[in-house]
Amino acid sequence: MSLRSLQFCFLSLLITSAAWSQEAKPAAAPATGAITTGQKVFSMGHSFHYFMPPILADIAKAAEIKDHKQVGMSAIGGSRIIQHWDVKDDKFKAKETLKAGGADVFTMAPIYLPDDGIENFVALAFEGNPNVRITIQEFWLPYDAYTPPVHKSPGPVDHNAQKIPELREKHNQYFAAMDEHVQLLRKKHGKETIFVAPVGQAVLALREQIVDGKVAGLSKQSDLFTDDIGHATPPLQALVAYVHYSVTYRKSPVGLPVPAVLGAGKNEKYSPELVKQLQEIAWQAATTHPLSGVKESK
Repeated sequence: MSLRSLQFCFLSLLITSAAWSQEAKPAAAPATGAITTGQKVFSMGHSFHYFMPPILADIAKAAEIKDHKQVGMSAIGGSRIIQHWDVKDDKFKAKETLKAGGADVFTMAPIYLPDDGIENFVALAFEGNPNVRITIQEFWLPYDAYTPPVHKSPGPVDHNAQKIPELREKHNQYFAAMDEHVQLLRKKHGKETIFVAPVGQAVLALREQIVDGKVAGLSKQSDLFTDDIGHATPPLQALVAYVHYSVTYRKSPVGLPVPAVLGAGKNEKYSPELVKQLQEIAWQAATTHPLSGVKESK
């Protein structure tokens, strides 16, 4: 199934959820404590993000986390967050949900900064629920290049020709800008519950292991992408969701069963070894990023 088909399949399900709790919210969990109760999640972003919620729900179910619920999704391809803020008639119920305090966790995936929509939604989310946890997803650079705007292709891209040191250098500018922005948001709102979901870091780690020939069933960097821009194949989709699981629940995904996106219960194309590697890379990225709110369990 294509990413676009996946979007429409799950989007129609997610945006129909209109019953959001307005009861008093418990205090936010300590930054290093595992979260064992199901979270109500609202997600917002582009095509490097909007495939994630149903996979996260599948992972949470496999982890026996009860009452995980995706309460909504605002999905716009190639979007900045300000485009979600400006959407006509609050089409995806984003403002309505957040203002009502209907989310425990609010995930956002911007493209490049600056993006005024991030601040707008952060303020609204805290207005509705002072204890909401907000995660902002780093991503992997479209076309393997730091060339905003994202919609302009630099030409044909050979993902397999990319050298890891050069890729890291390209990503560092973006990562540094995202970290700085999150720190400024924390300071402005006096909240420590704004976090980075270090997806981009995990993707680079996986690509490095592929180049080194250490990934079961993936021999080329291009095995992660469906096209030049870098849309995700199932292994990359699973990796993204494992990072979000790690940040959302502050629990390691290592050892969880094969998720549906990787063919659970079918003639599995992807090996248990690969699944474990994806889980380990995601957990490593989450526990080593200083703004993820996650630390390795002792």
